[in-house]
Amino acid sequence: MNIRIVLASAVVAGAFSVTAIAISGVLSKEPVPPAIAEATLWTPDPLSMPQIADYDVTPPAAFHADNASPMRPLPLLQSVFAETALPEIEPPLITWSREIASGETLDAVLANAGIAAPARAEIALALGAEYDLRRLRPGHEITVISKMDGNPSRVELAVDDGVRIETVFGQELVTRVLEPDPEMVTFAAEAVIESSVFAALDKAGIPARFAVDMAQMLGGTVDFRRELSGGETMRLFWREARDGNERIGQPELAFAALNLGETVYEIVWPDDGSGKAMIYVDGEVLRVFAQPVEGARLSSVFGRRTHPVYGNVRMHTGVDFAATRGTPVKATAPGRVSFIGRRGGYGRVVEIAHGSATLTRYAHLSEVPDTLEQGQRVMAGDMIGRVGATGTATGPNLHYEVLVDGRPTDPLSDDRLAEAAERDADDTAALERLAEARALLAERLTSEFVQTTTERL
Repeated sequence: MNIRIVLASAVVAGAFSVTAIAISGVLSKEPVPPAIAEATLWTPDPLSMPQIADYDVTPPAAFHADNASPMRPLPLLQSVFAETALPEIEPPLITWSREIASGETLDAVLANAGIAAPARAEIALALGAEYDLRRLRPGHEITVISKMDGNPSRVELAVDDGVRIETVFGQELVTRVLEPDPEMVTFAAEAVIESSVFAALDKAGIPARFAVDMAQMLGGTVDFRRELSGGETMRLFWREARDGNERIGQPELAFAALNLGETVYEIVWPDDGSGKAMIYVDGEVLRVFAQPVEGARLSSVFGRRTHPVYGNVRMHTGVDFAATRGTPVKATAPGRVSFIGRRGGYGRVVEIAHGSATLTRYAHLSEVPDTLEQGQRVMAGDMIGRVGATGTATGPNLHYEVLVDGRPTDPLSDDRLAEAAERDADDTAALERLAEARALLAERLTSEFVQTTTERL
């Protein structure tokens, strides 16, 4: 009973509370100010129509037939299309190039490029018509330009001295030889020997291969191990064939002077293709020497050595000049051809008799000129064959021997060949050549000095 009374009292109290809150909210609102009430009644004035200015517009003359006629309606624009043909798009080409490796054939390289056998045969025939493919060697480069379907478009063979043989595929196969047109440039420099001729040349920025030429020419006259103690000077004058900034072939020495303090050795190389070089001591002719292979590297000297093929120690009866296959081999002194043929490990050989006691032998030749015959008279500098690797040889080189009374002697120290060549020498002309070479060297050294000084400034 008491609970019901309590609940009823709570309900009544809540109702009174709600009613009181409602009445309080109504009574608490203030009246709206008159200015705000008036603002809520404002509306914008209606927009008026825009007035168009009365301008005197004169149509362009192009739209009038004449000044008195009224304006005519504009004609419809006509679309004009130029009748121009779209340019033909050349199909993309794929270029493949690499150098020939040792022991590789042209056919193997072309096969590696993905060329089919029939096309390889065509290319070999075309290139072979302009270049003896037997003379291919490591370093020669093949470039193949093919279409997207794999068929070759052009094949190029780059060989020595910047020469390229190009075969172009079209309605018919066309092959041409592209030869550079180099400019002959002369250089001169001076070097001081501290440890070796090779190191001195390399340090002075001179082609270090000239050390071989110096050793070959003076090897039998100057003892480079004992007579060079340091401080000796060399002055050299040489030529290079250049196509732009690219050197074509090997540089060629024209003049070299070695000053040992008490003695001056000078060498003048020929520029007439004769191959005969003059050696002077203190301004006088010492001897004439014709190199068997120009620009070759002296790879083995006279004396006992370990044989490169058989591995045992045996006497090396000559000197070897490493050179590329096909490099011309020249007679070193005047004489008469006494033998042409093969001699066991020597391979293909040419022998020349210089009088009754002295004979020179040129071995491992790849070929001998058809015009060269036994008994024929030759002069120093005449070509008598080409470098090869016939017989027992590890690579292309010339084995050069000098035999006196049938016994081998050091080709770099024997004077008999020099005597044979000197019999044909003109001392007056030789001294004139020396004076001219000295003048050219001095002029070029002065020019190099002025140019270097100007660049530093």
